[in-house]
Formats: sequence, C-alpha cells, structure tokens
Amino acid sequence: MKIIISRQIPRWLRAIRYILFFAGLVAFVYVGLTLLDARLYQASAKSSLEHQIQMEPVRNRIEPRPAVKMGDVLGRLDIPRLGLSVAISQGTTSRILRLGAGHIIGTSLPGEAGNSVIAAHRDTFFRELKDIHRNDEIQIQATTGVFRYQVDWVRIVSPDDSSVLAPSAESALTLITCYPFYFVGPAPNRFVVRAHEH
Repeated sequence: MKIIISRQIPRWLRAIRYILFFAGLVAFVYVGLTLLDARLYQASAKSSLEHQIQMEPVRNRIEPRPAVKMGDVLGRLDIPRLGLSVAISQGTTSRILRLGAGHIIGTSLPGEAGNSVIAAHRDTFFRELKDIHRNDEIQIQATTGVFRYQVDWVRIVSPDDSSVLAPSAESALTLITCYPFYFVGPAPNRFVVRAHEH
C-alpha cells in the first residue's frame, strides 16, 4: 500500500504569495494606465497644436499673442533620424513630464533668440537621445512655424550644473534628461544635448 504524504503550504507563506501577486498586479495596472494616459495626452496635445497652427493667421490679425501659461502646449519636438516625436508643454511639473516633454520656465521659447531648454524623462520620451549624434537635425513645430536645429555637442553633467541653462546670443536648443539611461532609481547625472538653429 502506497502512503501519500500531503505537504501543506504554511498559512503565512500563502499570505505572502497572495500579497506579492496583488502588489505585482497593482504595479502592472498602474504602469499600464500611466502609459495609456501619456499616449492619450500626446494625441490630444498634437491635435491641439494642429488646431492652433490653423488658427494662427486669424488670431494674429485679431489679437496679440496671449501669455504662455503652465501646461500650455507649445509645440512638437521631432528628431527624424531617431524617430522621436513628443509634444512640448510649458513647465516641468511631475505631471507634465509624465505626459511628455516640458519647457523649462525662464528660458527662451523655441524659435526665439536665446537658449530654449526642454526636459523629459530618460525612460520614456527621451530614451532615444542615447543614440543622438553631432549634426543630427532637431525640429520644433510651433504655432508660428517650424524651427530647425543642428546638434553641436552632447555632454554628461552633474544635476547641479546650471551652465546648460545659461542664456545664448543665438537661437539655441538644449535637451536635458537623466543619465545613465538604464540606471535603476534616481540617476546621478544629466545627459545634455545642445543645438543651434539653422
């Protein structure tokens, strides 16, 4: 006669297993909803930009340009060689950077004289910057037209290096994201791309 010994999993181990499964499920749903929210925002922002572009000639004849407010869609940044395309909003709050790229307040607006600085997360919208090269073209589609920039240099700097925000005599564009790109947790450095309008 064969004796079958039943091995029961202790209650505490089963409880831990359920807790871990539930935590993993919550994290998976959260990431999915965050990515969906960002994708829907990008579609809406790009559609809003197209509408603003169509209305620009009419508005210029009727009223002066309104002041830019936090969260306003300023344009779309494209790097054709990398296949990167992201809507740019005014400001760099955590919500704005979760949904797209943010223009750093206090720097010039894209297409204006001076240094326009745009930031985005390394693990979402600016991940492709890891493959950027000198002389690559960066385009910014704003309501007032398309501005084209050519990459001058790429640098790794410390987070407290504010020289990359310094004003410029020419129309310049600076892109900033965290570095290293695949670092887990808060990244220790910043990846900076500087370009000039051409």
